[in-house]
Amino acid sequence: MAGQSEQLLNAILSDIDAGRLSPGDVLDEAGLVARHNVSRTPVREVLIQLETAGLIRRLPRKGAVLFKPTLEEFLAILEVHAKLEGQAAGLAARRMTKAQAAELERIVSACEAHAAEKDDGDPDGYYQLNLRFHEVIALGSGNPFLVEMIKTNARKLMAYYRARYRYPGSIAQSAKDHRRLAGLIEAHDSAAAEAEMAAHVQFDQVTVMDLLAALG
Repeated sequence: MAGQSEQLLNAILSDIDAGRLSPGDVLDEAGLVARHNVSRTPVREVLIQLETAGLIRRLPRKGAVLFKPTLEEFLAILEVHAKLEGQAAGLAARRMTKAQAAELERIVSACEAHAAEKDDGDPDGYYQLNLRFHEVIALGSGNPFLVEMIKTNARKLMAYYRARYRYPGSIAQSAKDHRRLAGLIEAHDSAAAEAEMAAHVQFDQVTVMDLLAALG
């Protein structure tokens, strides 16, 4: 049963990461049982875990729905998320291994190539590169607890970050930001890397309102 719960949880988190689940989507118990071929017990256990992490909400007559923030909630989560991502970049500038640094260079180059070759095309493809960029830096912090906190917060805003890359020029700007961040980490400039990353993941309030409207 524990194995079923873990597999189901990972499947749902993968659906969130890949954009197959969007804010406000209903997580129906019967549908999860049928789709993943599990009993209701692991489904209920997983829904409790997701609710505890703040990734779903229980709504009257709807049941469990994927977390969909209000403007105030979005800005509050973003404030915390920027601090966490910034801290990870600052620690990565001090702790990143040579292998991680090589992977960071590879992914930054891939981001630059995507921006140069496809411009604003294939925003979903670029978003997957962006996820890997942030993952490598988080892992480079050498702090697994920080990594998990970043993942949980990121999943609450993931659909909105993905939507951001549909804005003209956003992919090119992101690739430039990634190159600048990689340079600061390579130079072991912890304070500058932390500040740069915090600024990189932030949105102004007008952009947040646009994203909330775009995703209904």
